[in-house]
Amino acid sequence: MKVLKNHVQSLFRDIPNSEQKEALMDEVLQNLEEKVWDLMEQGKAEEDAVNKAIVDFGDIEDLKQELGVVETKPRKNKMRRLNLGYSLWGSSLIIALVLFINLYYTPHTIWFVYPTFVILWWPLTMYFSWLRNK
Repeated sequence: MKVLKNHVQSLFRDIPNSEQKEALMDEVLQNLEEKVWDLMEQGKAEEDAVNKAIVDFGDIEDLKQELGVVETKPRKNKMRRLNLGYSLWGSSLIIALVLFINLYYTPHTIWFVYPTFVILWWPLTMYFSWLRNK
């Protein structure tokens, strides 16, 4: 059951290699295979049984805590990416507002470029913060 083996490997890919990890992977794979065989004996097709076993198993957050794996980096990285997107949209809107004010009130003098440089520091710092911690 290659599908089950691939699924188990994908569940445990974030966990550092150790004997405990390998033993846990084997145990989870064995449990999933037993569940699939039980479902197939009840009359389900193999593909349906595999999918149901995977869905019923769920995630491995409890097992990760048992192994001592702390997942703080992906959340921080996701938050940094969100901050980068927010800064890009926010600075774009502010620059558009400054451009509008410039063109509406003083079309003969182009001055919106100067505050644009100041406003662009915001997404630039968010980008380098995201890049540094990637």
